Amino acid sequence: MKTFIKYVFTAIFFIYFFALGSIMYLIALLLWLITFKFDKKRKATHWFTQFWGAMYIWPVPTWKITVKGKENIDKKQVYMMVANHQSQFDILSTSLLFTHFKWVSKSEVFNIPIVGWAMRLNKYIELKRGDKRSVIKMVKDAERNIKEGSSVFIFPEGTRSDTGELKKFKPGAFIIAKRTKAPILPIVINGTRKILPKGTLFLNPKGHIYYEILKPIPYEDYKNMDTDEIADMVRNIISERLKELM
Repeated sequence: MKTFIKYVFTAIFFIYFFALGSIMYLIALLLWLITFKFDKKRKATHWFTQFWGAMYIWPVPTWKITVKGKENIDKKQVYMMVANHQSQFDILSTSLLFTHFKWVSKSEVFNIPIVGWAMRLNKYIELKRGDKRSVIKMVKDAERNIKEGSSVFIFPEGTRSDTGELKKFKPGAFIIAKRTKAPILPIVINGTRKILPKGTLFLNPKGHIYYEILKPIPYEDYKNMDTDEIADMVRNIISERLKELM
């Protein structure tokens, strides 16, 4: 019975996902046409995209939502934002943060209808896994965005965790942070793995989406560390908080 409910819930969710998405994308496209000449950072379309993403989560009464630590985000500051990665649902649920940033996401996500189109409108940063030239371009694009005043968001594990345990953090995000002298903003995600486990498209009707923005790490605190040391430090900070939650 539980499996049947999960299947029905997933079917209804995806019908709603694409029906709403078709309408919202047209609105986003119109907003882009109105603002693209003077809104070079794509702030307007990004904020609309976050509202759009939240509209997939807010209406579900059986999904509990907790977002803590928003006071740790200074709207005037540009960050290298990093978080653990539990589920594909992380991408959608990060809309709940309602702050400006540029995603770094694998190229496969950019190829998803409606979702990928919206990501291109927002000038998010594409990464082809295993392609060294794409990695170099991603780093350059991220550095340029930070220097131009947009935070950048990366999952430094590179892929979703099967168990919720943190994988080793890759150095890319921390190379970018050190080159741009941007403060690092660690974010803890919990509960999304239970809503959409790795390896399945079936959603759990019940769950708790938990986000916690931790205190930023200023450049002065890590400027004398190499990138592997920075990666390990940030991983430990997120890991300790994640263990407390789990």
